[in-house]
Amino acid sequence: MQAEQRTNEDTSKDAFFERIAKLSEEMIAAHGKDFSMGALVLGARWIAEGRVEPDRKDN
Repeated sequence: MQAEQRTNEDTSKDAFFERIAKLSEEMIAAHGKDFSMGALVLGARWIAEGRVEPDRKDN
Protein backbone atom coordinates (compact mmCIF):
# COMPACT_ATOMS: atom_id res chain seq x y z
CA MET A 1 0.00 0.00 0.00
CA GLN A 2 2.79 2.42 0.86
CA ALA A 3 4.43 1.91 -2.55
CA GLU A 4 1.15 2.82 -4.23
CA GLN A 5 0.81 5.97 -2.12
CA ARG A 6 4.35 7.00 -3.01
CA THR A 7 3.61 6.50 -6.68
CA ASN A 8 0.49 8.66 -6.39
CA GLU A 9 2.48 11.32 -4.55
CA ASP A 10 5.22 11.26 -7.17
CA THR A 11 2.63 11.55 -9.93
CA SER A 12 1.00 14.50 -8.18
CA LYS A 13 4.32 16.25 -7.65
CA ASP A 14 5.32 15.68 -11.28
CA ALA A 15 2.04 17.27 -12.41
CA PHE A 16 2.72 20.34 -10.26
CA PHE A 17 6.25 20.67 -11.66
CA GLU A 18 4.82 20.50 -15.19
CA ARG A 19 2.34 23.27 -14.32
CA ILE A 20 5.10 25.41 -12.79
CA ALA A 21 7.24 24.93 -15.91
CA LYS A 22 4.38 25.91 -18.22
CA LEU A 23 3.49 28.96 -16.13
CA SER A 24 7.17 29.99 -16.05
CA GLU A 25 7.38 29.74 -19.84
CA GLU A 26 4.24 31.86 -20.20
CA MET A 27 5.59 34.51 -17.80
CA ILE A 28 8.94 34.61 -19.64
CA ALA A 29 7.19 35.01 -22.99
CA ALA A 30 5.01 37.82 -21.67
CA HIS A 31 7.39 39.71 -19.38
CA GLY A 32 10.90 38.21 -19.53
CA LYS A 33 13.10 36.02 -17.36
CA ASP A 34 13.62 38.57 -14.58
CA PHE A 35 9.88 38.89 -13.99
CA SER A 36 9.38 35.13 -14.02
CA MET A 37 12.21 34.47 -11.57
CA GLY A 38 11.11 37.32 -9.33
CA ALA A 39 7.52 36.09 -9.22
CA LEU A 40 8.58 32.55 -8.34
CA VAL A 41 11.00 33.75 -5.66
CA LEU A 42 8.32 36.04 -4.23
CA GLY A 43 5.92 33.09 -4.11
CA ALA A 44 8.50 31.01 -2.27
CA ARG A 45 9.10 33.87 0.16
CA TRP A 46 5.38 34.17 0.90
CA ILE A 47 5.21 30.43 1.59
CA ALA A 48 8.25 30.64 3.90
CA GLU A 49 6.73 33.59 5.78
CA GLY A 50 3.38 31.84 6.19
CA ARG A 51 1.46 34.35 4.06
CA VAL A 52 -0.10 31.63 1.91
CA GLU A 53 -3.43 30.22 3.07
CA PRO A 54 -3.27 26.45 2.34
CA ASP A 55 -7.03 25.94 2.70
CA ARG A 56 -7.94 28.76 0.31
CA LYS A 57 -9.77 27.54 -2.80
CA ASP A 58 -9.81 30.15 -5.59
CA ASN A 59 -10.02 27.71 -8.51
